Amino acid sequence: MHGKNFLKNIFHPFVQADQGARSQYKGTGLGMAIVKELLGRMGGTIQIVSVENQGTTIHVVIPFEIAEEPAVVQEMSELSKENLSGCRILLAEDNELNREIAAFLLKDEGISVTEAEDGQQALELFKEKPAGTFDVILMDLMMPVMDGYTATRKIRELERSDAKTVPIIAMTANAFQEDAEKCIAVGMNAHLAKPLDIEKMKKTIKSICS
Repeated sequence: MHGKNFLKNIFHPFVQADQGARSQYKGTGLGMAIVKELLGRMGGTIQIVSVENQGTTIHVVIPFEIAEEPAVVQEMSELSKENLSGCRILLAEDNELNREIAAFLLKDEGISVTEAEDGQQALELFKEKPAGTFDVILMDLMMPVMDGYTATRKIRELERSDAKTVPIIAMTANAFQEDAEKCIAVGMNAHLAKPLDIEKMKKTIKSICS
């Protein structure tokens, strides 16, 4: 896929100009999809003009207000990262794009992230690691193989010191009260609605990790 045809699909997940590039460069074709998603969350836009064998121009616009006290804002930002730095999270999310975005945002805060593609994998990763390895588990609810509710219940049933105490935070597109109540009923500690609000997610994690 080259030229104009490629540009039409450049922001689609798993798209690469050279389909052989994935094996050569170990890429996933998610880079531009993640960029567009992150820019969209900030109210920004991205435009690309490219001529094959000549060059590419990428134009990014992100609306920001000019801070009245930039030094204070920077200091608060650094403090926020320090508070989360070193926190170890098990992230269970079956959607690869959502998982990569969440992992990117978490790692940017200095958080160590272990990724799982479904509830069964999250359960196995938790079981095979020593007690106390994870400070928090971020658990998507609707996943193949094993959903988040079942994975949480099975983790809580394990006979090990951290199984009953490790904080588990639900991630779901359903923000209804009954969903939040069901999360608590199976042993989860908190409930975050999708699409994830990064500031709310950081605040929730910080309250648990600090």
